[in-house]
Amino acid sequence: MKYWENGVLQVSENGKYLTNGEQPFFWLGDTAWLMLQQCSLEETKIYLKNRKEKGFNVIQSTLIHRMPGEGTSSLATVKKDIMTEEYWLHCDKVIKMAEELGLYMGLLPTWGSIVKAKILTADNVERYANFLGERYGHCSNIIWILGGDIRGSDGLDVYPKFGRRLKELMPDKLIAYHPFGRTASSQWFHHEDWLDINMFQSGHRRYNQASLGEWDDNAHKEEFFGEDSWRYVERDYTYQPAKPTLDGEPSYEQIPQGLHDPSQPYWQACDVRRYAYWSVFQGAAGHTYGNNAVQQCYIGDGNGNYGVKEVWQDAIHHEGAGHLQHLKNLMLSVDYINGRAAEELLLSGQKEKYERIAIFAGHNFIFCYDYMGCEFTLDISAYRGVSLDAYWFEPVSGVYSYLQEVTGLDKLTVKPVAKYVGQNDWVLVIKSCEI
Repeated sequence: MKYWENGVLQVSENGKYLTNGEQPFFWLGDTAWLMLQQCSLEETKIYLKNRKEKGFNVIQSTLIHRMPGEGTSSLATVKKDIMTEEYWLHCDKVIKMAEELGLYMGLLPTWGSIVKAKILTADNVERYANFLGERYGHCSNIIWILGGDIRGSDGLDVYPKFGRRLKELMPDKLIAYHPFGRTASSQWFHHEDWLDINMFQSGHRRYNQASLGEWDDNAHKEEFFGEDSWRYVERDYTYQPAKPTLDGEPSYEQIPQGLHDPSQPYWQACDVRRYAYWSVFQGAAGHTYGNNAVQQCYIGDGNGNYGVKEVWQDAIHHEGAGHLQHLKNLMLSVDYINGRAAEELLLSGQKEKYERIAIFAGHNFIFCYDYMGCEFTLDISAYRGVSLDAYWFEPVSGVYSYLQEVTGLDKLTVKPVAKYVGQNDWVLVIKSCEI
């Protein structure tokens, strides 16, 4: 069954999550920014089916990444001429293909550079919105994502006008905004009526890479959270009324730490999992995965960026892309829409950075993500009247390993067993025996 057959995608009553009708929708996205420009229909079908099988449900792609004659792109040179009807017919077919597979398309009308270059302006943005509404207003599987690696302050005369017009033309379509690195849409647009979903971009820097002397350095006024992706969620929920928020671009699998220097270590699958569990257990409405080769649809022609090492056809099989469906399934196994970040349950004291224990809880469950395999103690006295079992949940495989019954206990101290390969991340799952 396709998601939209349960109802249009909408914001939940508490303002923090997404639903199709009464059914919860956990956003699990993938970034294929240049898919529409780079890939044939045959290649696109391979990619979309691969992502469908891995549990992804939103594909984030850009309709116009670079205009003809525009300066050097931040990603590889694109193949297709976007100024032709042939290109737009190709986009039509891809959107239809995704619809047949039950996938949402998270479409960026343009990359942010188009606005910064004054190609898309306040004078012509409504004409483009009208074009999009006429062409795609009937589609059931579209989410609009404005921005594209750009501060909202660089388009304050464009994006509100764009968002309002898209919402007028397509009130049934949700709208998000993909911001500049280590910033969030809430910093500019939270109180705009057209913005339904906040996005932040937590990637691609380590804790010690606040300033690299590169184009994507953050301004002094922009807080630098390093790898603490959960802090963006925490900050977004200080804005009222609440809106769903999620990481629209974490650190990508197989991209250099810091983005620009291929001599640096590359982010791995364990980092992919950490970014995801930390933000989701803080209350994010889902998560977007990214892979260096896939996001730029690199074809091995030497025009790739950011130290890309393989073609996208190989990179779609990287392990991290297969791990996040286990997080989605874990969240869908409980009433997560009425859950909350619950750090107060940690009796042993919260630690920083990689030793942080992320806790998400509801009326009959507690999830604890432990990246380093540290010992910790939980206060479970509030659950004394609920029949509870405890499990270790393995985030690589999605396998539950029964630990013990914890019914009637006031507290529980645990330490994950050591893995012999890779990072020692585990999820402690405590849930009602009746779930």
